[in-house]
Amino acid sequence: MLNKILCVDDDAITLMLCKKVIERVAFANEVLTAKNGEEAINYFNELAPKYQIDQSLSYPKLIFLDLNMPIMNGWEFLDNYLQNTYQDLFTEAKFIVLSSTIDPQDVLKAKSYPMVIDFLSKPITKEMLENLKSGL
Repeated sequence: MLNKILCVDDDAITLMLCKKVIERVAFANEVLTAKNGEEAINYFNELAPKYQIDQSLSYPKLIFLDLNMPIMNGWEFLDNYLQNTYQDLFTEAKFIVLSSTIDPQDVLKAKSYPMVIDFLSKPITKEMLENLKSGL
């Protein structure tokens, strides 16, 4: 079981479903949510200096990320995450793009990011999580 997971999506129903399915499968102790990439980056911006002082702090080891969001979309979030070199600080964090459309170009682009481990179609399901359990 993971300690923390972060779900980033602008749709409140998708966030609620993500949280409920993760809790039902007992996949993580805590499910954090963000309504867009900016909220997620703000979370990491606040956590990074604390984590640099105390590396016993927990952080999300898995982030489910939507691509199409207002304010800061998934691509902008991933670029910002890389520019802030969070992948060097939060070394165990892995991303799964969770999208309602599966454009082959989006899949290729997502997998070009070093921290993205998969591209899945919404909605998140119990079966998806059970498959992930064996691979994490």
